[in-house]
Amino acid sequence: MKAIMVMFDSLNRHLLPPYGCDWVKAPNFRRLAERTVTFDNCYVGSMPCMPARRELHTGRYNFLHRSWGPLEPFDDSMPEILKQNGVYTHLVSDHGHYWEDGGCTFHTRYSSWEIARGHEGDPWKGEVADPEIPEAIGGQERLWRQDWVNRKYLRREEDQPQAKVFEMGLEFIKTNRDADRWFLQIETFDPHEPFFTQQKYQDLYPHRYQGPHFDWPDYKPVTESPEQVEHIRFQYAALLSMCDAYLGKVLDYMDEFDLWKDTMLIVNTDHGYLLGEHDWWAKSIQPFYNEIAHAPLFIWDPRCGKKGERRGSLVQTIDLPATLLDFFGVAIPRDMQGVSLQGTIARDDQAHEAVLFGIHGGHVNITDGRYVYMRAPVRPDNEPLYNYTFMPTHMRKRFSIAELSTTELSEPFAFTKGLRVMKIKANTWEGVNFHQFGTMLFDLASDPRQEQPLHDPEIEARMIRMMIRLMKENDAPAEQFERLGLPLE
Repeated sequence: MKAIMVMFDSLNRHLLPPYGCDWVKAPNFRRLAERTVTFDNCYVGSMPCMPARRELHTGRYNFLHRSWGPLEPFDDSMPEILKQNGVYTHLVSDHGHYWEDGGCTFHTRYSSWEIARGHEGDPWKGEVADPEIPEAIGGQERLWRQDWVNRKYLRREEDQPQAKVFEMGLEFIKTNRDADRWFLQIETFDPHEPFFTQQKYQDLYPHRYQGPHFDWPDYKPVTESPEQVEHIRFQYAALLSMCDAYLGKVLDYMDEFDLWKDTMLIVNTDHGYLLGEHDWWAKSIQPFYNEIAHAPLFIWDPRCGKKGERRGSLVQTIDLPATLLDFFGVAIPRDMQGVSLQGTIARDDQAHEAVLFGIHGGHVNITDGRYVYMRAPVRPDNEPLYNYTFMPTHMRKRFSIAELSTTELSEPFAFTKGLRVMKIKANTWEGVNFHQFGTMLFDLASDPRQEQPLHDPEIEARMIRMMIRLMKENDAPAEQFERLGLPLE
């Protein structure tokens, strides 16, 4: 038995043909849906990048206890567990956050790993002289200069990180196609911003645009013109079409080497991305509308052979590690909260009554597949809020001395293997005031675009009861209930 995961970053469900989009050119995603089971109710768990990947390893939520950071010493890591049970695991990735302070323990859990560099201002090529940068709007200031240095070295398609990642992944498949018991994770940062790709993909979306260079929206409300919003959507679509082309190469290998007979295939993402919907760009700051939280997922399981079918059961990222462990016949650790999706793939068995999702310090959200309830902090200062960790690092830096000066030891949580961990006073993500957005309830059946918040005390009370139950099942800290104005009972 073998397994391949093809993981994209910021892959928008609503822009994929199998989910109803009729203008994005992505024939291989259509082809994928014909060969797999397509999930209609998959949701993210913890946001954004590395919190989602911690869930991919541990099968439990990150966002209730900690912000962005590495795997913890007490964490159960799916790739490492597979490795310890005779399954060779290999990661190929261009996701630069793995090589930063806040992701430094993930890739080393695999038997082997390879990287490609150059995305999103990656500190890669060293040039002292400033690069030539055109008149532009958008772009993250701390990464902008370096990204334009890197782009000079990414002019050919074969030089782009995504192309290199898939080349390495295909090499692994070709080399090991006759071997047994291996798991390959092909992970590309695309179509994450900046939406930088080759002209041939941009030519798939002809449109008139004569404004400043624009392929990297800021994380903020939309203030750009309708023409600029349209342009960035076409830029995203062009990069998505490139992703589609390289997905097709994996499907070609599945066909050529007849891997469908014994190889699980999972195609997934960590989250979506707002391209002007709800008058916002990007993610992580505004409430997690469905454009961000409702994720695409495709799975082929050779044990049941179901393909070209759809599943309505509610699933999420935390279920993928349990699904892979189960596929290889490896015991699922008791601390994993996710469940194997074998029965859901085969028969659409219910996986969850409801699921939580969110970002540390932001709204805590819950959905039962029809209603989405977003519970905001009750105080503008968003307190009390703490990080619980043995690995005090943020995305690109260590915790400051001031932060560490607040450290005390907490009592053990149910998943810390009896260990008391550091309890450190936390700041809201990038200083964002989540309180300002308020608490919201949406009925996806009558309002799929989440444009009209629903006021129904009875439904809200039911969602609150489920939220409290799931938070307690995940051993959420007591102050999370206080922060949200929720009773412990």
